[in-house]
Amino acid sequence: MTIGDIGTVVSAVVAILALGLSIFSVRKTNKFGETTDQLNRLLIDREKADNLTSKQADLSANIIELGKSKYRLKIFNRGKCVAKNVKLIDMDKENSVLIESDIEDKFPVPILEQHQSVELIAAVTFDSGPRIHIKLIWDDETGKNREKKLTLVI
Repeated sequence: MTIGDIGTVVSAVVAILALGLSIFSVRKTNKFGETTDQLNRLLIDREKADNLTSKQADLSANIIELGKSKYRLKIFNRGKCVAKNVKLIDMDKENSVLIESDIEDKFPVPILEQHQSVELIAAVTFDSGPRIHIKLIWDDETGKNREKKLTLVI
């Protein structure tokens, strides 16, 4: 083998290594592009969810014990948007601890801002059941007559 032949073999090996490195680099770049696309899709989905959340009211309720045998049903908006035309439906009409006249006086609530609440008297006795079943209905920027059913433990 002559020096020229050795030079040709070395050139061929270097060329093959360069080609291999080039293929490896292209594959890594494509994988990085796919990962970037996935991250961009996730960010877009997160932005859409945040945008939707910012337009939704999220109503909930708790039973609060104020003292010995004194209870209140507290309905509140923990969402980022204003709830309008808030209605309360007592699902336990026969064995209700809620006072119907109190509900009629306070509902429907025209506007319930974020972190704002409404309290109702809960007349809890020994004969009362352990749970209260209610349905909240409201309007917000995402739609009308949105509803949530809740079961609260006394």
